Amino acid sequence: MSALGKVVRSGVGRRRVQSLVMALTTFAAVTSSVLSLGLLTVVQAPFEHAFSARNGAHLAVQFDGSKVTDARAAATAHAAGVTEAGGPYPIAAALDTTIGTDCPKKAWAGHDNGPITVTTRPDLGSTSGMDQLALTRGRWPTGPGEIALPWQHYAIDCFGGSVVFSSLPGKPSFKVVGFADSVTNSATAFATADGFARLTAAGAKSDKQMLYRFAKAGTDADIATDKRAVAAAAPPGTVEAGQSYLTAEWQVTGNAKAYVPFLVAFGIFGLILSVLIISIVVSGAVAAGIRRIGILKSLGFTPSQVVRAYTAQAMIPATLGVVLGTVFGNLLAVPILDEATKQFGAASATIPLWVSAVVALGTLLVVGVTASIPALRAGRMPAVQALLVGRAPKAGRGRTAQRLASRLPLPRAMSLGLAQPFAKPARAVLVGAAVLLGAVSLTFAVGLEAGFSKYLEATTSGFNHASAYVIPTADVGKPWGLYGPNDPRHQYLDAPKVAAALARTPGTKAAFGWGDSGATMVGAPTGGETPKVFTVSGDFSWTNLELLSGRWYSAPGEAVVGDKLATAAGIHVGDDVTVMQRNKRTSLKVVGIEFDTNLGDYTVMTDAATFSAAGLTPRIDQFNVELASNVNGSDWSASAAAALTPLNASVQPSSGGLNNLVVITMGALVATLTLMLIAVAALGVLNTVVQETRERVHDLGIFKALGMTPKQTIAMVLTSVTFTGLIAGLIGVPIGVAVEKATLTPMGKAIGRHLPPSVTHTYTAGLLLPLLAGGIVIALLGALLPASWAARSRTATALRTE
Repeated sequence: MSALGKVVRSGVGRRRVQSLVMALTTFAAVTSSVLSLGLLTVVQAPFEHAFSARNGAHLAVQFDGSKVTDARAAATAHAAGVTEAGGPYPIAAALDTTIGTDCPKKAWAGHDNGPITVTTRPDLGSTSGMDQLALTRGRWPTGPGEIALPWQHYAIDCFGGSVVFSSLPGKPSFKVVGFADSVTNSATAFATADGFARLTAAGAKSDKQMLYRFAKAGTDADIATDKRAVAAAAPPGTVEAGQSYLTAEWQVTGNAKAYVPFLVAFGIFGLILSVLIISIVVSGAVAAGIRRIGILKSLGFTPSQVVRAYTAQAMIPATLGVVLGTVFGNLLAVPILDEATKQFGAASATIPLWVSAVVALGTLLVVGVTASIPALRAGRMPAVQALLVGRAPKAGRGRTAQRLASRLPLPRAMSLGLAQPFAKPARAVLVGAAVLLGAVSLTFAVGLEAGFSKYLEATTSGFNHASAYVIPTADVGKPWGLYGPNDPRHQYLDAPKVAAALARTPGTKAAFGWGDSGATMVGAPTGGETPKVFTVSGDFSWTNLELLSGRWYSAPGEAVVGDKLATAAGIHVGDDVTVMQRNKRTSLKVVGIEFDTNLGDYTVMTDAATFSAAGLTPRIDQFNVELASNVNGSDWSASAAAALTPLNASVQPSSGGLNNLVVITMGALVATLTLMLIAVAALGVLNTVVQETRERVHDLGIFKALGMTPKQTIAMVLTSVTFTGLIAGLIGVPIGVAVEKATLTPMGKAIGRHLPPSVTHTYTAGLLLPLLAGGIVIALLGALLPASWAARSRTATALRTE
């Protein structure tokens, strides 16, 4: 064993480049695999555990309390597919609240806390039945003046203080005694029956909520079918909204799951590349060490020991790569998992030990099997045959290719290199496969990075696009969102007068006003971000805001809904949505679904005239202004100020869009993994060309003796991999494009978005043409160093070596 160990250590020490290649390739494969499998496992676990432990509802349906009785709502428990039901429970949706002035943290006192949905249950602390509520801090309400809120709200800073329902007459106030939640966000605030009665007495509309579990509810299509079954069992027109548990799930896990598709792709690329590179390296070591194998056997090494020696020479650097990849994958997962675990108020999660163990052991098994195949060849080789000198290619191999290449109008050195792959086609195929995976990875990564860039560009268009903004003078210099839309201290613009003043200002090309109306959508998903309704005044077509389906509103009573809200609430073009402002309601017809990340994730957008016609108040607190191309921004601001100052309006220069941390993190991760895989592919080429050059050392000596210059030697070696790189690039680019197309859409779906064509159409002719040469570049990068070594070798030395 001591002698075998010396042979292994000697082999690893002599082949530093090969060892580095194997360590890097296993490192890249393990890092991607640990991240993808770990994220997929961890982000799902908290929600699944809570949903199962608390018997979560697959669907929460809100019925119009003025049109259906408790008995009729309860009868829907017998709808097709229902296996369990709970309710009906009274529910009051979209009630505006502010933080009470008795808030312990005075900085938040009196601030708008946003609309919440209040419900009551017969036993708030029950540990049986459906959708069991969880108390995370404090206690459950016991009196009519107490309430429990979710920990995500501003009220978490006011535990023990009060929350005021500012949209109701009399503004009833409740003391915050606890923080609680429903695993599927069926409601956001919980009161006693007497407390709920205080709200309805003050004018809150009481609807009815039913909770359901179904025999089949694994997909959005299943939930849609289930919702139709419930609606069919209820009186027509009584179902106001239905919220799926799948919505709550992706609200918690979406951002983390968005990493999984491309990490899986890189993990597969890395694993295949590991198999190829290890095959190339170990096969090369066997081919280059045939004489050494003969010596080992003549010294008494058994075939089994020879096999173990060459397998171990691959396993040692691979083990190092596996260990480093496992550690690196776990470290990269920490910031990604942090957001998902915070959604439950839990401590930061880590990737389970079994995930790291399975990936590590699985990779080592693949490496061991891959390395043992060429090692078995070394073990079976007779000692006498191994000691024979002269391992030149068999007579005739590649001669036809050499004759054909010599007829091409190329320098002789290049024609010799062009024919070289045909002398050992099996080796050329392995090299081509490594370069192919490098080209696929490069194409895939460039497409993803282009998609990420276009996604970020989309966030700087739409309502974030402007040369300048006009806002109320009172808001200049104040933190954004200091006062909520329903706060009396919130300043608004006189839209008609501001629009007229901007139109009179020279240099104004276009302008429109918009603002958060303070209304929200009844029955919208209650978890995460609160849905908002924006009122718009003027033409905003110049912002390049994109529609995913339908059309823009053009008549009173029409609205356009944001993509993420439409996905979460199951809204389609042609549906009606109910919005409520200060306890007043109106119905809007959805005529389009739009893609915009600037207004928020859950948005409804309508014309200001629609609100005025319905008796609601449109609110405009900002104008986006586009200037003519030849206008100086400072000069225009000075001219506009004179017209806007009497209107309590001020000009604020555009600062551009905000960066998306998740997208930036993804881009950095993609770039890192791609560089690693390209480096591994190039090092695989380097290893093969080094071996090829050493085997042909006698030929090099003869060529040099006949007058081949160092530059011609470099040209010959580089040309020997150019054809292989070209073919690999031509095949790899279409594969990379296909993989990118199959990856980007699932990434969008993971965060609840349908990506527009401007984001998904990432490849252009100007991008694809350089990528076609990617295989050649990778091959040349790998061959450059051994080509330089071959050029520097002296003729006499080369001939004596042979």
